[in-house]
Amino acid sequence: VQLVESGGGLVQAGDSLRLSCAASGRILSSYTMAWFRQAPGKERELVSAISWNGANTRYAESVKGRFTISRDNAENSVYLQMNSLKPEDTAVYYCNAQWGSTWLDWGQGTQVTVSS
Repeated sequence: VQLVESGGGLVQAGDSLRLSCAASGRILSSYTMAWFRQAPGKERELVSAISWNGANTRYAESVKGRFTISRDNAENSVYLQMNSLKPEDTAVYYCNAQWGSTWLDWGQGTQVTVSS
């Protein structure tokens, strides 16, 4: 399975970005999907997750009310709409999919840089 993230970039504080993650090699419609991020010198952290049918979502406290996760099972994709971006959101963002307790291999991620 290959996960390919896209949509990152350099933006100013308060701007928005929409990240996309496309999966190939396996149908992920039955998987929980999630976005993680890793800032320089920090551990990778869970940003948001969405259940297989989109009915349940969860968010890190730091992004609640600003980020929205969604998925399109027909497109085998997951998205992260990020609004009101802050400099502390600067990180490499990764998507992944979980089956039971197993996560897939990580992709390359997409860099998000928010300037103040």
